[in-house]
Amino acid sequence: MTVLVGLHVSPEFPAMIERIDTLGGALEADADTAEKLGRLTEDIARALLDAGVVRAALPQSLGGHEFSPRQLIETVERVSYHDASAGWTMLALQLMTGTTAAYLDGVAAADLFPDVAGGDYALSAGHGTRPGRAVPVEGGYLVSGSWQFASGMAHATHIHSAIQVEGTGELRVLAMPKSQVELVDNWDVLGLRATHSIDYHCADEFVPATYTYPATTTDPVNGGAIYRLGLVNMSAIGHTGWAFGVGRRLLDELKLVAAAKSGTRNAAVDTTQFHAEYATAEAKLRSARAWAMEAWRGIEGTLDDGGLPSTEQDTLLRLVLNHATGTAQEVGRTVHRWAGTAAVRRGPIDRFLRDLGTGTQHITSSPTVLQNCGKWLSGAHPRAHWEFLDLTP
Repeated sequence: MTVLVGLHVSPEFPAMIERIDTLGGALEADADTAEKLGRLTEDIARALLDAGVVRAALPQSLGGHEFSPRQLIETVERVSYHDASAGWTMLALQLMTGTTAAYLDGVAAADLFPDVAGGDYALSAGHGTRPGRAVPVEGGYLVSGSWQFASGMAHATHIHSAIQVEGTGELRVLAMPKSQVELVDNWDVLGLRATHSIDYHCADEFVPATYTYPATTTDPVNGGAIYRLGLVNMSAIGHTGWAFGVGRRLLDELKLVAAAKSGTRNAAVDTTQFHAEYATAEAKLRSARAWAMEAWRGIEGTLDDGGLPSTEQDTLLRLVLNHATGTAQEVGRTVHRWAGTAAVRRGPIDRFLRDLGTGTQHITSSPTVLQNCGKWLSGAHPRAHWEFLDLTP
């Protein structure tokens, strides 16, 4: 495979955004049905895949678009603006499929990604924060484990899971057919209902060693500089875009409510307090987004120069995600306070608020990550470095 060194900025990006916006009406029209199904409708999932939303995260050397981090942030942001569950599903499929394509070598990559440009490639879903057990055997591993929150599993062909090798303790990530695990249909939640984030498990399933890779790798076999971020750092990209898409949509929905209610008797949206709080929410969301793009611009420069992110950049990409998530939560509270009954009756505001409440619980935006960011930025642990979501002295 030809490995691309510099950061690739895809010329496909403007057309991608246009294709997503063209699908906006269909995404919104199918949202209620998707909630009832517990997954995206087949029509919507196929339309997003055909639009290239997952291909955007696949290596150019395999036929993908290989968007830059900021391009991926805006792609997920735009899908999430139209439907938060669709945005979440796509960011999960992007991350799992894109990293699998980047880090698998040889026969495995050729098997799973034979014709990306033509739409013939595996789709990976799964979870990696609680590793399964991998017992070394000739040619690979016998894998056992139980994993949770496999967002997008309804649309996946393959499993992405973390495993810990017995005897060495090494953490690796596997790719195996979905048929090798038992799916548990237990996604009964208030928000993000259409993401099919179910549990799954397996016992003593054989996985060839060539279909695994080191979980901490920052050395892509396929593709360019973006994959030097590593799996965990790349996860921050999609979640950051998701928060901004949901926050933006909620503010725009509140603006529609205000327009409809303004001038009616005792309209709260005609008060100076409402105007001040709306302006404050707008400022916070725009400021958080601008800072996120500034931080990622710096990281892109480092990658383009052939380097790896510094500890400060590793800290900032986690902090801007935490801040984006927290800001979206604040926006949600403002919208809930002023939207009146539009916030409790079935409709876009109700759905986006419920999706926001669930999405903000993701481990990448946890209070512990924020605390660890503070430890490094304050100088409490100046020689520490990040291992996954932990700051290690």
